[in-house]
Amino acid sequence: MSIEFKGTTICAVKKNGETAIAGDGQVTMGESIVFKNNAVKVRRIYEGRVVIGFAGSVSDAFSLCERFEAMLNKFAGNLERSAVELAEQWRRDQAGRKLEAMMICADKTSLLIVSGSGEVIEPDDGVCAIGSGGNYALAAARALSEETDYSAAEIATKALKIASRICIFTNDNIRCEVV
Repeated sequence: MSIEFKGTTICAVKKNGETAIAGDGQVTMGESIVFKNNAVKVRRIYEGRVVIGFAGSVSDAFSLCERFEAMLNKFAGNLERSAVELAEQWRRDQAGRKLEAMMICADKTSLLIVSGSGEVIEPDDGVCAIGSGGNYALAAARALSEETDYSAAEIATKALKIASRICIFTNDNIRCEVV
């Protein structure tokens, strides 16, 4: 029997020239045990110029992040090219197709969702979310973005707090990074 550890909710907002990615700190073991409540799932990479947030199986998420960072190094920090090249690599690599994780990544100009199965998606409205509480955070972030003057960081953080009140796999120990 295999025990799976999962990292959960990430929300990103691009507004007024800045992009914020926020993530909660909960890691769940199986379906019913909070294994850790202060995990760091949002971090800066590539000399601090790129922010990533990941959700899904913890080991797969780390693998996804490592592969993406290697691509950033290979393509001189070009976020979009790195994401596309990583997706193409997955399509050629059977092991890569089985990553049960997703990642949101951003730099000064781009915001992308990268999946462990090789998809690269740019959100239409500058708002996106992933993980088990992702749909709650996405709805909250869209409403806050459209109806308030909050900054990108305020929206992403408040959206995660709202999700944490609804999703049992999301907590309110939130880390937010802005680029």
